[in-house]
Amino acid sequence: MKNLNFLDKVVFLINSVVALLSLLSYGIYYVPPKTFSLISVLSLSVPLLIILNIIFVVFWLLKLKKQLILSLLILAVGYNYVASFYKFSSQESSNLEDTFTLMSYNVRLFNLYDWIKEDSIPSKIQNFITEEAPSILCFQEYDSSAGLDFRSYDYKHQTNTSNNKSELAIFSTYKILNSGFINFSNSANSAIYADVLIKSDTIRVYNVHLQSSGINPNVESLDKEQSNRLLKRLGITFKAQQLQAELVVDHVAKSPHKVLMSGDFNNTVYSYVYRVLKGDLVDAFDVSGNGFGRTFNFRYFPVRIDFILADERFKVESFQNYSVPYSDHYPILSQFSLDK
Repeated sequence: MKNLNFLDKVVFLINSVVALLSLLSYGIYYVPPKTFSLISVLSLSVPLLIILNIIFVVFWLLKLKKQLILSLLILAVGYNYVASFYKFSSQESSNLEDTFTLMSYNVRLFNLYDWIKEDSIPSKIQNFITEEAPSILCFQEYDSSAGLDFRSYDYKHQTNTSNNKSELAIFSTYKILNSGFINFSNSANSAIYADVLIKSDTIRVYNVHLQSSGINPNVESLDKEQSNRLLKRLGITFKAQQLQAELVVDHVAKSPHKVLMSGDFNNTVYSYVYRVLKGDLVDAFDVSGNGFGRTFNFRYFPVRIDFILADERFKVESFQNYSVPYSDHYPILSQFSLDK
């Protein structure tokens, strides 16, 4: 610090605060929200903190100052977090005969309330699905009243429209042998599953939609009172998500079949909730994703809150993010083979 001018000292002070917050945010991954609900919100800041630490490393490197060591150490300690932030492992889809694809897509009720000021959003989503033709398709915030044509899928399982839940649906080109529903009490959200027969193998597909905070990602500014309410709401949401995730994991533990889990978790890869759901499953994006893997339309930095997780006995052949602007979420698709 002695060799730093006043401005550099101020920068290093800010750097130190960012470094401390980064360490705290890393630790949130292991802390149940129901224990420290407000602190758990810090997990949302991990992408921003990673970016800031990279900026500080570059800043001190250009100045040839040893202070760069601080953010370098922070990035090294959080290597797994940094590695999840951006991927270089993209693979092309395979033409192997024994592969199938699964797509997860929160379609936001097919733009029922005209959030997107554009004509024909439902038909554009339908055309997109028809063109990509995933073998198995998992919708969150589905709207059966939209009357879209998905007749190319012979099998379907969805939530009961009379149960006051946000609709979920699983469409499959393969036969569905069994299906079910996981209720989240005191919530409009839920999870469903379907046992799908692929050749001689039966797999269980989960479609999960965890509690939403209801935050508007386009809000430009918040006063102090609104910010306090926002933090409190996020804390309550994360506590609810923990309970919901535990219900799903308990159900998965009893599955007699290999599991694929997809859906809108409404939380990031840096959260305790994600850690609970992932367990021993493999994140398809980590294996074959590319870039930031953004799945939600948040303008300030890339956010990944939609996931496809797979039993280790599947081989992840490829993973793809799409940037189609038909919802506040972006669809994701992964290709798998059964012969791992």
